[in-house]
Amino acid sequence: MTLSVAHIAQADLADSLRQAVSGAVRFDATSRLLYSTDASNYQIEPLGVVIPRDAADVAAAVSVCAQAGVPVLARGAGSSLSGQAIGRAVILDCSTHLNQIEAVDVEARWVRVQPGVVINTLNAYLRPFGLMLGPDPASAERATVGGSLANNATGAHSILYGMFADQVLGADVVLADGSCARFDTLAPTDPAWVSRTTGDTPAARIYAGVTRLLDTYGQDIQERFPAHWRRSSGYGLTYLLPDAPGRHPTFSVRPQGLAPLLAGSEGTLAVLTSATLAVVPRPSRTALAICQFDDLLAAMEATNAILACQPSAVELMDDMLIGLARQQPGTAGKMFFVDGTPAALLAVEFTGASEAELNAHLDHLALTLRQAGWPRPPLRLLDPASQATVWSVRKVGLGILMSIRGDAKPIPCIEDVSVPVANLPRYVADVLDLLKRHGTHGSFYAHASAGCLHVRPLVNLKTAAGVELMVDLAEGACELALRHGGVMTGEHGDGVAHSHLNARLFGPRLYAAMCELKAIFDPANSLNPGKKVHGPDPRADLRYGPAYHTLELHTHYDFGADGGFAGAIEMCNGAGVCRKESGTMCPSFQATREEKDSTRGRANALRAALSGRPSALALTGPELHDVMDLCLGCKACKTECPSSVDMTRLKGEYLAQVQEAQGVPLRSRIFGHIARLSSLAAPVAPLANWMLRTSAARLALNALGVHPNRTLPLFSHQTFSAWFKRRRPGLPAGPAQGPVLLFHDTWIEYNYPAVGQAAVKLLEAAGYQVLIAPRRQCCGRPLLSKGMLAEAKRLAQHNVGVLAPYVAQGMPVLGLEPSCILSFRDEYLALLPGDEQAQALAAASFTIEEFLDQERRAGRLHLTFRPGQEQILLHGHCHQKALVSTGPALAALRLLPGRQISEIEAGCCGMAGAFGYETEHYAISRKIAEDRLLPALAAAPQAQIAADGVSCRQQIAHFSGRRARHVVEVLAEALE
Repeated sequence: MTLSVAHIAQADLADSLRQAVSGAVRFDATSRLLYSTDASNYQIEPLGVVIPRDAADVAAAVSVCAQAGVPVLARGAGSSLSGQAIGRAVILDCSTHLNQIEAVDVEARWVRVQPGVVINTLNAYLRPFGLMLGPDPASAERATVGGSLANNATGAHSILYGMFADQVLGADVVLADGSCARFDTLAPTDPAWVSRTTGDTPAARIYAGVTRLLDTYGQDIQERFPAHWRRSSGYGLTYLLPDAPGRHPTFSVRPQGLAPLLAGSEGTLAVLTSATLAVVPRPSRTALAICQFDDLLAAMEATNAILACQPSAVELMDDMLIGLARQQPGTAGKMFFVDGTPAALLAVEFTGASEAELNAHLDHLALTLRQAGWPRPPLRLLDPASQATVWSVRKVGLGILMSIRGDAKPIPCIEDVSVPVANLPRYVADVLDLLKRHGTHGSFYAHASAGCLHVRPLVNLKTAAGVELMVDLAEGACELALRHGGVMTGEHGDGVAHSHLNARLFGPRLYAAMCELKAIFDPANSLNPGKKVHGPDPRADLRYGPAYHTLELHTHYDFGADGGFAGAIEMCNGAGVCRKESGTMCPSFQATREEKDSTRGRANALRAALSGRPSALALTGPELHDVMDLCLGCKACKTECPSSVDMTRLKGEYLAQVQEAQGVPLRSRIFGHIARLSSLAAPVAPLANWMLRTSAARLALNALGVHPNRTLPLFSHQTFSAWFKRRRPGLPAGPAQGPVLLFHDTWIEYNYPAVGQAAVKLLEAAGYQVLIAPRRQCCGRPLLSKGMLAEAKRLAQHNVGVLAPYVAQGMPVLGLEPSCILSFRDEYLALLPGDEQAQALAAASFTIEEFLDQERRAGRLHLTFRPGQEQILLHGHCHQKALVSTGPALAALRLLPGRQISEIEAGCCGMAGAFGYETEHYAISRKIAEDRLLPALAAAPQAQIAADGVSCRQQIAHFSGRRARHVVEVLAEALE
């Protein structure tokens, strides 16, 4: 049954919803666009979006939609891979406000949570109790409980803990008519079940309907339901009977009833408002063994032998995934655990109470593999940090694969067919043959322990042939699932992609039972229709397709490696890693929890502006500007997004295109040309500083759009270059070293020369001859951030030419402001593609801590520091973290004897150059700082603060009243 919404105007529906709910109701074109995709191949524009504030809002919204005959689709993080989270319906975004942990019983080991709680957040809450949620999907850093339950998600440790359904003890839900119900684990065989079938309530009718269903199909479920337990295909009818097939063989918790039945239903039976979940003890210790193989099938054969050693997880990574991980900025430095170029590796985890127990497990594994014909000893990892690094690479496997440039992408179509592990080698061999017969290849990775591999074939969906190839591969995979006793999906769900295959997968009787179950819960087919049963044609509603095309733009940046500006935007696959609550990406989303403020939201909006799909946003229109506005240019997405979506660069190009049509705003011109204005003020610094303090200046700045609480940095009475020219070189503490060029940025030159002076003191004490380039100009960072790319390119050309003679002499170019010096290694190469001098400058440019650390490791750094006992907290600059890491800065600070050095576990400070000065951005700037940075500082009131970024130091001073110093200032002050 397909609902028509033609009889009700969207405006009337939106008005009715606004009267009924306290949360936001959004039916504008931009909001509908932002919720039209997930991480699947599909794009379907919803009717509108509701952001419920509580369970009452959910019930009210569902009731209004039911009365209007309009479908409803509840959504969490929107990271689904099969199209479960998109549809022609009213979207209920449960991730924004329904994110409370309501209760926990440590002794009974259960927790009650709202559907918007993120899995990692829940586990962080449970950690002090020594507990955790058993299922650990790779997307746990942003996946919500509601979405994970709807998908019947699990993860790497399913052989220990089973599926999400195995954790569900209770569920508070809103039914299809808007009424509320509470489901639990009461089994249909329990005498109390009968009492729930009486009455004329929607819940009673469901209990009675399920009773009739079991009378009709109970024997079919018992005899024909797939035996393999790793399953999210279809409905979990097995949870209605005590000993039906398809249940985890060893997991001790075996719930039955309507609550676990909801797991894997993809929101098609009811809308979750609260879930009671079983939790498990957190392992006290773990160890990893990395087993390498020269052949993928050999790894699959070894999996069965490995399982006899009773591991807690066995995870596969193939050569395609390993090769791409070695190329990606966020993972390239983490691949220490791979030796050479194996065809596949298995990461095998064991748990234990002691290191001796773990070593015994590892010994047993090595012996087992050796006896089975795989003599290569596994790499043993017992320290938690190394294990965490391996897991971090494995968990971003999907994003790493999607980093492949070009139109042929590793798409979800075979995806996560799950088969009994004993059949895994034959299944993989058959999939390899299937891919070969269709003229393509793909990647294999993930959960070998449970027979659930993620298989991603390379397919170009922008062609008609590619679309048919997708369908053929999915149908071929379904046949292989049946042949090998498995199911079509082991955790990623049916959605738009696979629901049409369920009739074939389950057979006519079980499929009829599933259709009847859907009708019992949802007679009007209003809850996420077209999922699980009555699935659509998988060729429809593709995000890309033969008709997809984009505008051709003449860009300032070179996007050639991505296939152009549109290709760079299309690197976003929708997985939503930018919605995570840790790290730096994405600071605006972490503050607002709004989809439009995520990197994914911005990429979706840009793609719509270039393609006109599903509805056009004007490239130069206010709607797109609103989506792009809160991108701070932090560059975290370049590294933390596994596909390396560089939204900072995309926003710069977007602004350049808009400003070519509309002109550059006055405020942007002033901030962009701050170096030129500073050079005019420097000769009259005392007068300029006095003027900045006058009420007239404050009024002018406020009129310009500078927030009244902000004060611009004062000008130094002596510029850095003037001081440098007059100074007497210091005496080295060790042997003389070669010359280095110190690039003195605009802030060092005009506002904070003491930082440059400290750098010179430090370098000269280490024996280096310090030079500067008098003809250098601003690096162009202020222009880049404001989209003034043509002018930034001219500065880049000038600086490359000025610095080329120094570089040609083999001289390193050192920078103090991370965003300045790192522009030589990043934006300059995109502004000046193919320029050999620019490439040479990029190779010779380093942050000063990078240089010091390189010299230390080479045994050439000779510095002596006074001992001390201070606590020093380092706050890393966003560009520093994204392009270099804070490792070198921490290493430099750890040269100081006796100090307690630690990094503040915070993301962006919220200042981002001019961003935090701007009136309309002041509140969000503060909110970002208040997320983690300011609480960390408040928790250490006596600590010294080190921060290389001038914006970071300004933000810290503004909101905490404390002074942060550059790392070189801290080091120089401690010199003996």
